[in-house]
Amino acid sequence: MFCFFKPRGYSRTRKGSRNGTISRHSSNSTSRLYFPIILLLLIFTPRVDSSWWYIGALGARVICDNIPGLVNKQRQLCQRHPDLMQSIGEGAKEWIRECQHQFRHHRWNCSTLDRDHTVFGRVMLRSSREAAFVYAISSAGVVYAITRACSQGDLKVCSCDAHKRGQASDDRGEFDWGGCSDNINYGIKFTKTFVDAREKMVKDARALMNLHNNRCGRMAVKRFMKLECKCHGVSGSCALRTCWLAMSDFRRTGDYLRKKYNMAIEVTMNQDGTGFMVADKDVKGTTKNDLVYVENSPDYCLMDRAAGSLGTSGRVCNKSSRGTDGCEVMCCGRGYDTMRVKRVTKCECKFKWCCAVECKDCEDTVDVHTCKPHKRPDWLDLT
Repeated sequence: MFCFFKPRGYSRTRKGSRNGTISRHSSNSTSRLYFPIILLLLIFTPRVDSSWWYIGALGARVICDNIPGLVNKQRQLCQRHPDLMQSIGEGAKEWIRECQHQFRHHRWNCSTLDRDHTVFGRVMLRSSREAAFVYAISSAGVVYAITRACSQGDLKVCSCDAHKRGQASDDRGEFDWGGCSDNINYGIKFTKTFVDAREKMVKDARALMNLHNNRCGRMAVKRFMKLECKCHGVSGSCALRTCWLAMSDFRRTGDYLRKKYNMAIEVTMNQDGTGFMVADKDVKGTTKNDLVYVENSPDYCLMDRAAGSLGTSGRVCNKSSRGTDGCEVMCCGRGYDTMRVKRVTKCECKFKWCCAVECKDCEDTVDVHTCKPHKRPDWLDLT
């Protein structure tokens, strides 16, 4: 996992809670200090297929002209909107963490590589289900981060959704728009412009696949917008309501895209190169809201540097599970090792007036199962 940081010498002051003023400064000495660090990262980082995903690793103040992987349009947007890039960098932590949560019991567990411009390594070179999910969740993460920053007053170019004014109604009756509705449309618009810029420069099956999955990710965030209301009236009778639209927790987007991963559809490019055809002619319906992929995934059982697979040797598995986290599936039939470890947990918790919870530290012993490494064939040791 790579680290996200903000360069020293970067300060930020804000007045008010919404459209306040923002000021930033960075000293020349700080720039001179960070230049050799960035140079070393650029020299020693493997060049596979650099991505804007790496923005979060270096900080917005220094990457616009230095990081490989940004196309001209992305670089221009980066230079024009450094505060938006900061939000994208901070949001990257969230969508990568969500990806790793969704695949924590999977052979491929959304592992990231330190000091690698591609973030995920060579595994993203294959047009697989995993690539489809990563492009969707990363696009969703940018929408979520920018929309949230707009509502929090962190950005100069946007704020709350100004279109939510006047009266409206739902199944509970009429209400007045008020508060701060999340500006999801601005988040989607900027994300589409920035994230899709690279894919629109080429016309091949992978670019079409990425554009399609990017859109699925953007729409997934909008799908879970919810109406939140505050009641007004005698004793909170809700005779009058003030409501606003808010994004749901990002976990709902992650759960939704994980289900779409399970049902992803294999496609091929049509003859004129403008769209997709479903590879399986028995699959009916449209792929508009589904994740799509072009190539089958490797099994991720063994380390394969060419495919970007890290293998499952040493991964923790669940002995009693028959699912993807079970030792039989996770370890690919190689078996598992068991070691007994001591674990300290909180127990016998009591509420103490007022207002604290006191717990004891309890120690117990548990068995931890880990996948055995791949065994070399005996004949290899004889040659």
